[in-house]
Amino acid sequence: MNVLLQACLKGFNVTEQVLVDALQSSKYVYFTSSHFRFSTSRFQALKECKDSTERKKVRTENVKLKFGKRDRGCVSVFLAGSAKRRAENNVNGYNKLAITDVEPKTERIKIPTSPLNVREWKELKDESGNLRRFEIRVMELLLSKNGDISVGKSLLNFVVVENGTIEYELLLKYLALCVQQNNSAEIFDVYDIMKTAFKTLDTGAYRLLIKGFSRTERLAECLSCLESIKKVITPSSRNYGDVMVCALAQKEANTAWSLYEEMLRSNLIPNLETIEALFSSGRNFSDTDYTTKLINTLLLLRDNQIFPDESLMLAVKSWFESLPGQQWEGQLTAVPRGSQCPSCGTQLESILLSEEEYLQLQSRIMNDVIHGTDVFKKTTPEELERFQKFVKRCPPFDVVIDGLNVANISSKERQSQTLLDVVSYLANQGQRLLVLGRKHMLKETHAWKRHHIATIQDKATCFFTENVSEDDPFLLYATLHSGNHCKFLSRDLMRDHKACLPDSSTRRLFFKWQRGHQLVISSYIPGKKIMLQVTPNVDTIIQTTGDSWHIPYDERGVERYSYEVPRKWLCLIRKEFEKH
Repeated sequence: MNVLLQACLKGFNVTEQVLVDALQSSKYVYFTSSHFRFSTSRFQALKECKDSTERKKVRTENVKLKFGKRDRGCVSVFLAGSAKRRAENNVNGYNKLAITDVEPKTERIKIPTSPLNVREWKELKDESGNLRRFEIRVMELLLSKNGDISVGKSLLNFVVVENGTIEYELLLKYLALCVQQNNSAEIFDVYDIMKTAFKTLDTGAYRLLIKGFSRTERLAECLSCLESIKKVITPSSRNYGDVMVCALAQKEANTAWSLYEEMLRSNLIPNLETIEALFSSGRNFSDTDYTTKLINTLLLLRDNQIFPDESLMLAVKSWFESLPGQQWEGQLTAVPRGSQCPSCGTQLESILLSEEEYLQLQSRIMNDVIHGTDVFKKTTPEELERFQKFVKRCPPFDVVIDGLNVANISSKERQSQTLLDVVSYLANQGQRLLVLGRKHMLKETHAWKRHHIATIQDKATCFFTENVSEDDPFLLYATLHSGNHCKFLSRDLMRDHKACLPDSSTRRLFFKWQRGHQLVISSYIPGKKIMLQVTPNVDTIIQTTGDSWHIPYDERGVERYSYEVPRKWLCLIRKEFEKH
């Protein structure tokens, strides 16, 4: 660091306004290094919004359903990448959300590619029209563009000469730049200066320092910064993880596991990078205690339905295969089409809920979705009660059909014919059917023919709600009331209703039930062909028999939405127990 700069910083008096500015800026500084990932997340949110708009457009304007080759047949709507392919295959011009219509903001500052002297910085500032907060803006641009640290350092020298001192906010952003580029020497210098200049730092600075120190041998400073954060707030999983990585690099396994247990007591889940570090370091620790803790970590992922990414999967595979005398062997395999692993033949866990799980889910759906207050925004308690009495009088159904949703897979003039085709297809298989519709479907119109509806009523039990009613609660009630064997047919992914459930364990249970019970039409050629996507037989979750492990994982480069599950699995089995 420049001698003049160090002298000015060490003599800097902290004012109340500086601390306020620092606290206000700390969140931005902490997340600056993730700027582009945040931008990607915004784009992803817009994209999901677009997908939702597309589905509504299909329902309201009855656009003819189009299928890509990879969507036909056995591909589940819940497999990773399915949503992305559906969006790509949908060629309706309405679906093109004008994200690119927003003009990019013109940048008034040209970032130097090499360090500038004081005169050159002064000229650049003048050329920028003496832009307000010029120095802060330049440092932010260096962060967003991963600019040269030497340029940032020369900017600090310019500020010292111009102002005689440096604001806390600017120094903090420079620290973020040093951490982003893993420049340990500069991180150490800034840390020494800040300790001297300020009595205390904000949590954003401590987080940055933890990240910077985690790649060095300065474990003591990592732990000290973590303790400082604890005095203000609960550290994040990322904060704990960075310190754990540093501890593991220094062979301080006990310290790492102590922090791990502390995280769990704070109801925090370690991120995948931290777990990967635990498995990668596990090859250096052959004691039984370390092995047991790693096994429990896999069970933690299972309980929280968290899927490893490809990097963690490879670390898990390598650790198992390195265990002395146990002869583990790992193979990568695809989604099982049956109930057994296609690699080793092990029987995998069924997608069907146990009786206990089913009763638990049934109770929560009834209380939080069916009888929840949100339901009555689009229906009435009287209508729902009438439907419940109706269902109780009927024998259990095999399939409950969302009539309007199914009818909308084809053009408007074929709605009743489309629904009749689907009902006939299922009825010919001996299925006992319930078709849920709306009262407007009973009137003769261009889209709805009375003789079609009459034939549907001959082949299936029907219930028609008011035209403004929300039919999803009726669909869920009838399906759950009919028993664990009953399935429902709809393209609606029920995400709103899943969100109504009060806790994560119930939401995971609902998602498991949904994947095993929801039917989706993958191909429909009027009068010729109807094909349903195959529901999986096995639960996509980390599972073990003791002598085998089967771990679903996210492939590198495959986009997976929160309501999708991975396509690929890691199969681990002890050679002496391998099935033939």
